[in-house]
Amino acid sequence: MVAAAVLLPPNHDIEGIDDSKRLTHATRERLADRIHATSIVGVGMVSANRIDATNILAASLEAMRQAVEIVRARSPGPIGIVIVDGNQAIPGLDMHQRPWPKGDGLSLACGAASIVAKVTRDRLMVLLDSEFPGYGFARHKGYGTAVHLEALARLGACPAHRKTFAPVTAVLLQNASSINVMSGRPSRQATAATKKRTSS
Repeated sequence: MVAAAVLLPPNHDIEGIDDSKRLTHATRERLADRIHATSIVGVGMVSANRIDATNILAASLEAMRQAVEIVRARSPGPIGIVIVDGNQAIPGLDMHQRPWPKGDGLSLACGAASIVAKVTRDRLMVLLDSEFPGYGFARHKGYGTAVHLEALARLGACPAHRKTFAPVTAVLLQNASSINVMSGRPSRQATAATKKRTSS
């Protein structure tokens, strides 16, 4: 999980900032470099294990808090308000906040943060592609595409995968079932996982 916070300079001249999903890869890359060069930027990250231990929402809010705290530490003066892309304020952050659903398409600062977060995450996926070859992380950027699902079925999960990501959970359960069949008796862990699956 990657989140970013950006404090744009007054009267900045960065043109083209928008919701990162509306921009091309090349435009995002160019704007991210420009934002880093001219603005105060903070990036927060939460590991896959931490997401598994909590949930996506809690992890995203934690990463946002990390990012904002970095910006606050780097800012030469006080920050008046934190605009949060979403409908919830960031817990544990003693600053004035304004949650703003779809804020990355409405606020330039939120749009800039979405660009930095997306580009940072994509670059991390390229690094993971080298560390865990065969999964195609550089291509699908961790999303549940057909290529990614096929690699999961073929290779199993790697340490970078969230165990609570449904396709990964399915692979782990399938592998556990295969081990049980080979051993002739179910393990406690596999039995508990099977019960959880059938009761949902």
